[in-house]
Amino acid sequence: MIEIKNLTNADVGRWVVYNDGIRPPERGRIKSWNDKYIFVVYERPGRDMSKFREYTAVATAPEDLSFYEGEL
Repeated sequence: MIEIKNLTNADVGRWVVYNDGIRPPERGRIKSWNDKYIFVVYERPGRDMSKFREYTAVATAPEDLSFYEGEL
């Protein structure tokens, strides 16, 4: 779980993993957040993740996210 209150501007663009325990884990990058959700741009085929700021982010519950630290 990622604590929203601990996020800083340095976390924008940081890699995260979505894992709800039901679907396969997905990797993405933090675009922004508010007091309830973290907005993540998830990897998709053909998507240049170095341009994550140009893509639509998905509101994601912080309890389903962790910082990416290696292989899925």
